[in-house]
Amino acid sequence: MSHIVSIDEIENSEEKTVYYDFEDNIDGVDSVGPICAELTIKSLGEFIEVSGNVKGILKLNCDLCLKEFEYNLNFDIDEVFAKHALLEEYGQETEIKEGQFITDLNGSDTIDIYDLLYQSVILNLPNKKVCGINCNGDNFLKEEELSDPRMDVFKNIQIQPKD
Repeated sequence: MSHIVSIDEIENSEEKTVYYDFEDNIDGVDSVGPICAELTIKSLGEFIEVSGNVKGILKLNCDLCLKEFEYNLNFDIDEVFAKHALLEEYGQETEIKEGQFITDLNGSDTIDIYDLLYQSVILNLPNKKVCGINCNGDNFLKEEELSDPRMDVFKNIQIQPKD
C-alpha cells in the first residue's frame, strides 16, 4: 500500500478532508506488531493539517539494566504543512502556536505519511528508556562501583588540614 497522499486528492474530497488509516511496520523501529495511526488530513487553504493518534508496542532496551522490554507508544499528532515556500509566500503573517512546527512542502504535490510517522515515532521515544519502576539496574551499577577492588586504595586516604 502506498503511504503517499496527494494534495489534489485532499482538495477534491468532501469538506477538503481525507481520513487515513495506517497499519504497518516502520523500518528502523522495532515493534511488536504494526504501528497504527488514525489520521485526519485537512486542507486549510495554503496549509495542510495532519492530526490524529498513533499507537503501537515497541521493543526497547532499558538504559539501566539493558534488558529488552515492551513500551506502549500512544501519542497525538498535529502537524501543519505549507503548500508553498514559507519565507517567500507568507513572510511574518504565519502564526505558529507553542510547540507547533510547519513543514514546508516546497511546492510538492504529495505528503509522505510513512516519513511523517517515522519521524513522529522517533521523536516520541522516551529520553531515558527504563523497563519499569522495579528496575534494579541502577542498584547493580552502584554495587559494582562500591565493590571495585581497584578503588580500595582510596578508602584509607586521610586529608591533612593546612597550617
